[in-house]
Amino acid sequence: MKNISFRNDVLPLKNELYRLALRITLSPVEAEDIVQETLIKVWNRRESWSQIDSIEAFSLKICRNLALDILKRKDRQNLSIEQGDNNEPAAPSNPQEKTIQKDRIQLVRKLIDSLPEKQRSCIQLRDFEGKSYKEVAQALDISEEQVKVNIFRARQAIKQKYQKIEEYGL
Repeated sequence: MKNISFRNDVLPLKNELYRLALRITLSPVEAEDIVQETLIKVWNRRESWSQIDSIEAFSLKICRNLALDILKRKDRQNLSIEQGDNNEPAAPSNPQEKTIQKDRIQLVRKLIDSLPEKQRSCIQLRDFEGKSYKEVAQALDISEEQVKVNIFRARQAIKQKYQKIEEYGL
C-alpha cells in the first residue's frame, strides 16, 4: 500500500501542472485556475489514492482534462503564449546574435502553439517536462505508440515550418 502525502507528492507538481495547463490553454490566468481546480480534485479523491499507480500521472490527467474542457467551452483559436524565459539556451554576447536567437525562440514557441492540442501536450510533457513515454501516455490516456507518433509528427511539423520560414522569411 502506497503512502501518498498531499504536501510531499502532490503540491510539488504545481509548476508542472501549470506549464501543462498553460501549453493547452495559452492563458496564464486560466492555467492558474486549472491548477487550483486540479489540486482540489486530487485532494477530494484522497480516499482512492492507494489504488492509483502514479499520483503524478493522475494529477496530469485531471489537469489536461480540465484544460481541454475550458478550451471546448470557450471554443477559441490558438493564441500566442505570453511566457517569460523558460528553457532558453545561454544567450550569446553579440547583441545582433542575441536578437536573432530571441526571434528564433519566439518563432519556435509560435510554431509549438500552432500544433494540434494532443501534439502540443505530448511535446510539453516529453520535451519540456522530461517525462518518459510511459508517463506521457498515462497522463494523456493514450498508448505509448500514440505518444511517439504525436511527438514525431509535432517535431516534423515544427522543423518543416521553421525551415520554410528561415529560408524564405515570414
